[in-house]
Amino acid sequence: MTVTAHSVPAPLLTAEEIEPWRKVPVAVAVDLVPGEQIDPAIRPLNPPGKQPPLFGLAVTALCEPPDFGAVLHALECAGPGDVLMIAAGGNAQFAMIGEILSGHLRNRGCAGVVCDGAVRDVATLAAWTDFSVFSRWVTPRGPTGAVRGQVNLPVTIGGRLVSPGDLVIGDDDGLAALSPATVRARIRDAEAKLALEADWIAGLASGRSVIETFGLSPAKRG
Repeated sequence: MTVTAHSVPAPLLTAEEIEPWRKVPVAVAVDLVPGEQIDPAIRPLNPPGKQPPLFGLAVTALCEPPDFGAVLHALECAGPGDVLMIAAGGNAQFAMIGEILSGHLRNRGCAGVVCDGAVRDVATLAAWTDFSVFSRWVTPRGPTGAVRGQVNLPVTIGGRLVSPGDLVIGDDDGLAALSPATVRARIRDAEAKLALEADWIAGLASGRSVIETFGLSPAKRG
């Protein structure tokens, strides 16, 4: 059996289309499009406040643990700004990637890795401030084969169908994979939500009541 590497799709999104999303927190994105959230059980390696943000276009690898052949072949497809999305079926027993391969991706200018499975060498991975890693599990046990899997096809990661070229964003709150259609259609909504939240903060700081700030009806007195 051999790994199947599908043709890399032409870029579906331009840098100008994705760049405005860089300032949008994951919480705002998933408020707008809940279906594009990735399972929050896939967590950043670092504690809150220490995790580098994740932002880039998806390159996908479908693994069959303990085999990690798809990850190896995906390395040749991933380039500057990309995020390697590893679909490992939530397997906790075998790490699909660690310091060596993640370091290679980092040297190629990739933004990070998301693994719906396990990673290892996490002390090293968590120390990198320019490369972001999210994973469902951590284990010291490595893979045992490299001849199976597929690269650059739609995969399910944390309950979300992720296609090559989707925009992946991640922060301390979690992850989302935004389709090209969402990226193009919802950025104005995201910017409006950020402006509204800024108004809430300013209003509360100025002494405006919570009822007035959020447009609530007065509570019924009991």
